Amino acid sequence: MDKEKSKGIRSYIGDKVFYKVMLAVALPIMIQNGVSNFVSLLDNLMIGRLGTNPLSGVAISNQLMFVFFLLIIGATAGVGIFTAQYHGMGDVEGVRYTFRAKLIINTLLCAGSILVFKLYAPELIGFFLEGEGTPQDAAETLKIGIDYMDVMLFGLIPVGLTNAYAGTLRDTGQTKIPMMASIIAIFVNLIGNFLLIYGYLGLPAMGAKGAALATVISRYVELFVLIIYTATHSEQHPFIKGAFRKFYIPGKLMGRYLLKSLPLMLNETLWASGQTFLNQCYSYRSLSAVAALNIENTIWGLLGVAFLAMGEAVGILVGQVLGSGDMEKAKDHAKKMRAFTVGCGIVFGILMILISPVFPLFYNTTDEIRHMASELIIIFGALMPIVSYTHASYFTIRSGGNTLVTFLFDSCFVWLLVVPLAYFLSRYTQIDVIIMVLIVQGTELVKAMIGGAMVISGVWAKNIVKQ
Repeated sequence: MDKEKSKGIRSYIGDKVFYKVMLAVALPIMIQNGVSNFVSLLDNLMIGRLGTNPLSGVAISNQLMFVFFLLIIGATAGVGIFTAQYHGMGDVEGVRYTFRAKLIINTLLCAGSILVFKLYAPELIGFFLEGEGTPQDAAETLKIGIDYMDVMLFGLIPVGLTNAYAGTLRDTGQTKIPMMASIIAIFVNLIGNFLLIYGYLGLPAMGAKGAALATVISRYVELFVLIIYTATHSEQHPFIKGAFRKFYIPGKLMGRYLLKSLPLMLNETLWASGQTFLNQCYSYRSLSAVAALNIENTIWGLLGVAFLAMGEAVGILVGQVLGSGDMEKAKDHAKKMRAFTVGCGIVFGILMILISPVFPLFYNTTDEIRHMASELIIIFGALMPIVSYTHASYFTIRSGGNTLVTFLFDSCFVWLLVVPLAYFLSRYTQIDVIIMVLIVQGTELVKAMIGGAMVISGVWAKNIVKQ
């Protein structure tokens, strides 16, 4: 019995070669996300030094932008499923078609998002300011949020184009260059924030608008780095050869890309809007929750980089194995990578709990908000192992092109269970916001069980390119 148990445990552990290949893909993503989130933390602290209202105004605007970012990520990832499998087959022309599709789809989505945010920013931001709090604070927060978003809109187009370039490079196994481009942009953003928020070296002190301008500049820098690198390394990345000469995609293929992308785009958008609505429910119960959640989200983003990067690595590596046609190997890789992802969630979740009393002290805000942030950090740290398992399961299912299943698993779960629960608790009970967050976020356990059952069934293991 012990031997059988030991054998079962070993099936979740790979050899040195396996981990070397896995980390070659995952580590650059971890480093990129880690540096990005560390600088976001510093940005957050800089804005936080301006006071609670600037912190809340920027947090609300970024929460709305978060919906846009996931829309772009969903579109890129939907086509990227084909990119990874084409690459696994050695089909360069197929990779080139997907690159063009990403450029077209992302540009159209960016244009539409700019229009929506420009027309409806006051209403969207005001939606978060209906809870407890003074009218003066709400008015100031609204103005700061609108001013911040007006500047940020100039950076949306480069976000879409950057995702097309970086997504294609990652899907073909090149994760180091997107990492380097992102790190360069991140440091441009950091320096720009330092100069423009507070007004150093003779520049005007722009506050939150300065943070937005620095972000926009950094996004153009990141895009230019990727364009120049890809153009000058066409031998290593042959998909770029002739990519713009005949900007053609067979109609049948474009239809298939859209068919896979639309559920992912819809899923990411609904999931992100669901998270946005949850935060609105928390803010309805207590306006202080906006600032407290922003503090918690900052440290979550920094310490969650490991399991978040592993999710992307699962999608890339398992997708490539599926493209080669080896279904059993794909299932084995997915199993071992999920185990590693959960291990990351356990380690960093514990670390998150340990620093929960200290981290909020870096913010220039009230003791009430600091205490609330500490309690939220403990809750989310305790849930990180469960979230990491769900995250890895999601990318496993998605690697085989089951975008409709991932839509049901992800956004439908949020809108059919989590959102109604949060709405009911915020509007029809007097429950404390911390207990409310614990109950609502605790539904992740149910989602993990559903995701685990889907992955174990093996129905996701498909080669969609050969179909």
